[in-house]
Amino acid sequence: MEVLIWSNMRPISAILGSVALLLLGSGLLNTLLSLSAAEQGFSTTWIGIIMSGFYVGFACGIFVSGRLIRRMGHIRTFAFCAALCASIALLHGIWIDTWSWLMLRFCYGIAFVTLMTVIESWLNTRAEKEERGQIFAVYMVVNLGAIALAQQLLRLSPDAILMLISLSAILSCWALLPITITSRSQPQIPERANSSLKKLLSFAPLAVATSALSGLAMGAFWGMAPYYASQLGFGFSDVGLLMSITIVGGALLQIPIGRFSDKHDRRKVLIVVTSIAALMCFIMPYAPNQASLMLIFFIWGGLAFSLYPLGVAQLLDQLTPDEVVSGSTDMLVLHGAGAAIAPIFVGVLMNWVGIQGMPVYMAVILSLLAAYAIYQVRHVSVLTTGEPAHFEPMVQTSHEIIEMIEKDPQAETSNHAPYH
Repeated sequence: MEVLIWSNMRPISAILGSVALLLLGSGLLNTLLSLSAAEQGFSTTWIGIIMSGFYVGFACGIFVSGRLIRRMGHIRTFAFCAALCASIALLHGIWIDTWSWLMLRFCYGIAFVTLMTVIESWLNTRAEKEERGQIFAVYMVVNLGAIALAQQLLRLSPDAILMLISLSAILSCWALLPITITSRSQPQIPERANSSLKKLLSFAPLAVATSALSGLAMGAFWGMAPYYASQLGFGFSDVGLLMSITIVGGALLQIPIGRFSDKHDRRKVLIVVTSIAALMCFIMPYAPNQASLMLIFFIWGGLAFSLYPLGVAQLLDQLTPDEVVSGSTDMLVLHGAGAAIAPIFVGVLMNWVGIQGMPVYMAVILSLLAAYAIYQVRHVSVLTTGEPAHFEPMVQTSHEIIEMIEKDPQAETSNHAPYH
C-alpha cells in the first residue's frame, strides 16, 4: 500500500512541495498583518478594510488567472506570481500606511489565487481517474497542515515583525524551487465556463446561500480573529496557537461531518452544524480563560470549515459533469465576495460595540444560514435525483480542485438533476 501511495505521489511531489511552502508564507503573512496593523495604531475599521483587500483581489483574480496561465504557461505564471507575492510581502515593511497596505493586500490576493489555479490545474491533469481520491486527500492534508503550521512561525521572533515579513517572502521564493526544476510537461488549461449564477439561484438557492454566508463567517475569522485574540491579551505565540487549533479542528471534523451528510439530508446536517457553530460564537465572550476559548474555537473551526464544502456537495448533487466548472466557479466567487466584505463589517462593528463584536457578528451570520436551511427543509423538496455526490473536505482555493472532485470515478457514477 505504501509503495502504491508513493508511486501515485511521486509525479506530483514537486507540486505538493511548492504548495506547502507557498501556504506557509501566505498563512504567516495573513495572521501577522492583522497583528501588526494593531501595533501600528490602525483603527479597527481600517484593519477590517485592509484584511478584506486580499479577498477582493482573490475574487477578481478568479477571472484573470486562466487567461494569464494560457498566455504565459504554468511555470512562468507561477514564477511571476510568486515573485509578486514575495515582493508584496516585503513592501508591507516599507510602506506602513493604511492605503498602501490595502493596495498590497488586493494585489497579493490576485497573485495568490493565480498561484493556486496553477497548482490545482496541474494537479488536476496529473491525477489519473483511479488515483484522484487519494491524491486529493493528500493535497488537502498538505494544504491544511501548512496553514496550521504557518501560525506557529509567529513563535520564531514575536518581537521582530520585519523578520517575520521577510520569512514570509523567503517562503514564497522557495515555493518557486520545486515547481521550476520539474521536468514534467505543463498541462493546458481550458477556457473558463460562462457564469450561470441566475440559474444557480433558481434551483440551488441553499447552496448559494451556504457559499455566500460561509464566506461572511470565514472572512471574519481569517481577517479579524488574530486581532480579536490580541485584544483579549493573547501574545503573538498564543495567537498563532489559537489559529492553529481552529484550523486543526477544521481539518479533523470535516471528514465525519461530511461522511454523515453523504448518508443523510445535507440540509438537515447543515442546520445542525450551523446552529452549533452559532452557539459556539454566542458563548465565546463568556469563556473564563484562554484555554477554554481555544477549545471553543477548535469546535467552531470543525463546524465552520465544513460549511463551504457542504455547500459544494449540495451543488454537485444537482449538476451534470459539464456544468461543474461553471457552477463551482460561481460558488467560489460568492464565497470570496462574502469573505471580502466580512472584515469590513466586523471592523466597523468592533469599533462600535467593542471587541466582542466579532463573535456576535459570526453568530448572527450563522444563525441566518441555519434559519434559511430550516425554511428550505420545511418548504422546498429535495431536488437531488439518483445517487448524491460525495462530500470532500476543502478550503477556499480555486475551481480547479472542485472539478477534480467531480472527476473522481465515484462521482462520475452519480446521476444529477440538470442545471437548467
